[in-house]
Amino acid sequence: MVVDLGAGSKGRAVASGVAAGVVGLISLVSALTGQVAGGTGVVVAAGVLGVVFIAVGLIPLVAWRAITRPRRLVIEQPGIRWDDPRGTSWAVAWTELSGVAISRTVQRRFGPADYLLPRKVRVRLDLFPADPGFRTRHPEMEHLWKAHRVGYRLPLGSAPRHIDPIDQAMRAHRPNIYLAIRDEDFVSGLT
Repeated sequence: MVVDLGAGSKGRAVASGVAAGVVGLISLVSALTGQVAGGTGVVVAAGVLGVVFIAVGLIPLVAWRAITRPRRLVIEQPGIRWDDPRGTSWAVAWTELSGVAISRTVQRRFGPADYLLPRKVRVRLDLFPADPGFRTRHPEMEHLWKAHRVGYRLPLGSAPRHIDPIDQAMRAHRPNIYLAIRDEDFVSGLT
């Protein structure tokens, strides 16, 4: 089973960049052409906000290679691996793991407006080593180490669509170490 985390990132990057850029451009043009009602402070604030939104809209262009790089999670008979040709790839045999879990965190709703949009779901794959020597054998995974959980956490982004394929692959390949889907505490804001 292969989960392609890079798929769809181009479209999302372009859409978010264009949206932020358009809002910024409208705000900046409005401030510069006198279309903003209020005093000088309001005009300056509209101009500053316009520049900020334009800068946010340019982030996808600046980070295009990082955003759109191919990234794949592969769950197969020998084990589990992360393929990231332009980043850090790793592979772990099933015998090296005592457990694997999918962690899911749902964005908290605070007010009525929060019910208008779908809630964000943050997805992570948690890997628990079978022995203390795992960390020494896999220095390429050090950036995933989460000491408070005594394991490794691979963030998969706000992509609940990845949960079912990973769940099915784990049940098919290693149900004996699969710890299922774990719902964690709520997340507030845009995290």
